[in-house]
Amino acid sequence: MSASPGVAIVVFPGSNDDRDAAWALGALGADPVLVWHGEPELPAVGAVVLPGGFSYGDYLRCGAIARFSPVIQILCEAGLLPGALRANASLSFICRDVRVVVERSDTLFTSRCDDRQELVIPVKHGEGCWFAGVELGELESAGQIVLRYAPGDNPNGSLANVAGVVNDAGNVMGLMPHPEHAVDPLLGSGDGGLILASLVDAARDRVLTGVA
Repeated sequence: MSASPGVAIVVFPGSNDDRDAAWALGALGADPVLVWHGEPELPAVGAVVLPGGFSYGDYLRCGAIARFSPVIQILCEAGLLPGALRANASLSFICRDVRVVVERSDTLFTSRCDDRQELVIPVKHGEGCWFAGVELGELESAGQIVLRYAPGDNPNGSLANVAGVVNDAGNVMGLMPHPEHAVDPLLGSGDGGLILASLVDAARDRVLTGVA
């Protein structure tokens, strides 16, 4: 069996980060497969990535869920992740590097990281302010908060500095920063590669063992 696990990257109309994600995952040892969002089923792969970007132009109602950027909005709107996203506190589009802190290194998506490790990864969004209601304490107790913005570097007003969350099963993660744009130190940071390499490791294990 190939040591390069297949990773499906779902392509939506107008999305602009699918090929960046494919390049990054390929550079980290995966076999990326671009899959049109309308396909009735996914190929046999070890993981699925919903890339960021302005799918459906970020405004058409026909993409009421799929249009969102950052893509964590899709996962929250679909009920796959807790919380919701709203406009940045500044009411402006933000595109810059931010510092995030790894809250947990024992997840499928952070196994290459250390606890409390600080990563530099860019954000680029106008609606990246994550918030939740009374369940925040429950999410923290359950260990579902995986990444937080470093103190003083919350770019969008996210509640409790949350930058990345997982579902209760731990097999779905959404994050506001874009790790696919931080895999080469020559471009400013390679820290995003730690997150994507963790995903590739998990995909490889899943393919080899057949366990989700």
